[in-house]
Order: sequence, then structure tokens, then C-alpha cells
Amino acid sequence: MLDPADFPNAIAFAFEAVGGIGAAAKICDRSYQALNKWRQAACLPRTDYTGETQYAALLATAAKQKGNVFEADWLLHASASHRAAA
Repeated sequence: MLDPADFPNAIAFAFEAVGGIGAAAKICDRSYQALNKWRQAACLPRTDYTGETQYAALLATAAKQKGNVFEADWLLHASASHRAAA
């Protein structure tokens, strides 16, 4: 099982937990480039924090299927601190 402490941020961990950025892009129905921006910014798009989208939930569900369990709320909160600092 993956350890979030082994990654530079929670988003990078979540992407690896589902099989990498390419797999995460398919899960979220977004481009590889878009998700790479999320990883570099260490946060999800604003729409996930306002409830307009559910990328954190999609990633958490897919990660669980791969045996890498984390909660969508954890991902939102772990990456929100980076968003507030920006």
C-alpha cells in the first residue's frame, strides 16, 4: 500500500494510487496536461472545493479498487491548505 508521506503532495499520491496521471485523467475525464497542472499546483480545481465536481470522490473510489484506500474528504482537506496558500 502506498504512503502519502512518500509523495510531494496529496494530489501526487492520489494520482499514483489510481495508477498514475494517465489513469487519473481517464477517471476524471480530463486531459493528462490538466491533471499535471493539478499535481504541480498541489490542489484540485476550484470546482471540487465548491461541490460542482467530484474528482476527489472519483479518485478515492478508483484508488480503493486498487487497494490504495483514502477518503475523498482527506484529499480535499490535504490539498486545500496548498490552495489557501496560493
